Amino acid sequence: MALDKPAGLAVQGGAGVGVSLDSILEAEFPQRPLLVHRLDKDTSGVILVAKNREAAAFFGGLFSAENRGDGVIKRYLALCKGTPTPEAGGVKFDLEVKGVWKTAETRYKKINERRIAIEGNDELFSLLEIELGTGRMHQIRRHLASIGNPIAGDDKYGDFKLNKRLRKRFGVKRLLLHASRLIIPAAAISKRSGGYAVFEIDVSSPLPDYFDFF
Repeated sequence: MALDKPAGLAVQGGAGVGVSLDSILEAEFPQRPLLVHRLDKDTSGVILVAKNREAAAFFGGLFSAENRGDGVIKRYLALCKGTPTPEAGGVKFDLEVKGVWKTAETRYKKINERRIAIEGNDELFSLLEIELGTGRMHQIRRHLASIGNPIAGDDKYGDFKLNKRLRKRFGVKRLLLHASRLIIPAAAISKRSGGYAVFEIDVSSPLPDYFDFF
């Protein structure tokens, strides 16, 4: 099943987590669907869950192979401060994850840009389409912040003064990062299934309404 996860909902329970996607699924279904991949709590959009263990193992294998170029495509839309230079390109450098440095790659292209008046100043924002070459914790947020284009509404790596002005002017209280599209090509599925089930998964999610000010 493909679900449209709202921002602010953790996918798994843990310390300090009252409600999670996992707990909702457990309450709604006699046999709880299983997570195939993850989204950060603050990121909205498409997430895939499996109805049984066999499906979870199958699709989990596809996602674990994604970093080797085997076909899973995860696309995001992010509203960032300024405009990256160049307007289409990639960011590739290692990120530390739980004390271990791991290779990380984020590819992007600018979709649109707009100047918005906030408290008498014109602020430039860009809407970027992003694809992951790897899937590290907070990877998109960390990479964009590192090149001087932090995601609007990011309260961990972002421009905190700008975020405060966005909240005051437009009521923006969320990270403006959205998992907009998930594609699993037929060839990738066929390869893992031994050539039998040949079909494609292509699921999209519209931008949440808190992007509307752009």
